Amino acid sequence: MRLVSLLPSATEIAYALGLGDDLVGVTFECEVPSRHRSGTTVVVGGRDTRGMSPGDIDAYVRAQVAAGADLYTLHAGALAGLDPDLILTQDLCRVCALPSGRVADAVEHLGCRADVLSLDPYTLDDVLESIRAVGAEALVDGLRARLAAVGAAVAGRPRPRVAVVEWVDPPFGAGHWIPDLVDVAGGEPVATHRGARSTPTTWEALRAARPEVVLVAPCGFRLDGAAEQAAAVAGHFPDAQVWALDADGLIVRAGPRLVDGAETIAAILHPDAVPPPHPEAARHIP
Repeated sequence: MRLVSLLPSATEIAYALGLGDDLVGVTFECEVPSRHRSGTTVVVGGRDTRGMSPGDIDAYVRAQVAAGADLYTLHAGALAGLDPDLILTQDLCRVCALPSGRVADAVEHLGCRADVLSLDPYTLDDVLESIRAVGAEALVDGLRARLAAVGAAVAGRPRPRVAVVEWVDPPFGAGHWIPDLVDVAGGEPVATHRGARSTPTTWEALRAARPEVVLVAPCGFRLDGAAEQAAAVAGHFPDAQVWALDADGLIVRAGPRLVDGAETIAAILHPDAVPPPHPEAARHIP
C-alpha cells in the first residue's frame, strides 16, 4: 500500500503501526525517522514560523483566515506522482492541516485513484477510534490498557484543579481531548472546552478558575519553547504550580503519544503514585 499523510498525527499513527515503509508522502511538519527520510516526499508546505513570537503567529493565522487563504499548500504535482492508495487528512482544524475537502478536490482533479480518509477526533475516545479506523486494533487495545493503568494508579486521590494553556498570546484554554487527558491523569480540568475547539480567553478568566496547577502546552512547540513561554506567564498564577509540556510530543497531536501525555500529567499531579515524567517531556517553572 502506498500511503500519504497530510497531518503529523496521522504520520505518527502510521509509524506506530509499522507502516513506515508504506509512507511515501508527508507534510513539512511531520517527523520522519532518518531511515525513512529519503523514501518520503513532502507534499504539503507552509510558512516556517520558527523565530516568530506567539502573538505574531496568531496575527498571521487570523489574517490568512480572514482573507480566505489557506495556511498550507498542497504540492499537487508531487502528490500525483506518488500514485497513493490512501491519503490521511482531517477537517478538525484549519491551523493544523489542509481540510479534507481540498484534498478530495485535488485527487479528483489529478485523476488519482486514492481513497481519502479524514481523521477528525474531538475527544480522547475519538482519537483512539480514529487510530482503530486506520487498522490498529492491537495498538488501541494497548493504549487503552495504559490509560486504565494510569487511572488505577491515581484512583481515590484528591484531584487538583488543572488549567491547560494551549496558546499564550492571546491565551487559549485547551479544548478537544485535552480535558480528557487531565481527567485520566487524576486532575479536575478547569477553563477548558471539552470536545470542542479551544477559544481565546483572558488571564483574568483563567485565574478566576482557581487552578492549582497550570500546564503551558502551546500548539506547535516542543519543551524548550513551551518553557520559555511558561516562564513569561508564570506571574499570572502566583498561587499555582506552573509546568511546561512538550505540546507537539504529548498533547496537541491526535495520535498514540497522547497516552504519553496522560502519563506525564499524572506524574506531575500525583508524583508519589506515578513515575516521574521524562525530563524532555515536562519542566517545572519555579
